[in-house]
Amino acid sequence: MKVILREKVPNLGNIGDVVNVADGYGRNYLLPRKLALLANERNVKQLDHQQRMMAKRLAMAKAEAMTIADRLKGQRLNVKKHSGEEGKLFGSVTPREIVDLLADRGFEVDRRDLDLKEPIKSVGTFEVTCALHADVKTVFYVIVEGLAPEPEPEDPALANAQDDDIEYIEGYDILA
Repeated sequence: MKVILREKVPNLGNIGDVVNVADGYGRNYLLPRKLALLANERNVKQLDHQQRMMAKRLAMAKAEAMTIADRLKGQRLNVKKHSGEEGKLFGSVTPREIVDLLADRGFEVDRRDLDLKEPIKSVGTFEVTCALHADVKTVFYVIVEGLAPEPEPEDPALANAQDDDIEYIEGYDILA
């Protein structure tokens, strides 16, 4: 009996494969569980039509990904983050932030498409690979600039006070 597989069946085939199986296996297992269809003329024509339509959709998706990749290639995204003296960031630049920066420039990219093994945690220029399609990849750069940490504002009431002089200042829970 010839059947067309609707799902992947271990040791038999993948979706869309036309396979020859024993009559009992097809009739008692594959067909009742809707894992396969009979490979009659109508179903084979329908499968061919679906495969042609899928090939067209995949070709269109690949062409669209290639146009986006051409525009995205070599782009430079500037990110300013607070950093310490040695260039280590307070926090990190995550794929979600990179996707938001790309969206500001008009690129629709999923964060899972970015090849960023771990978040960026230091100042510098980083090369990021983006897989827009199974066959289409492009590279762009993220430039992380460090900002000096802001000094904490000094309270004028505490500027001239000595540790021994402070008993209680309104708004602070400091007792001598």
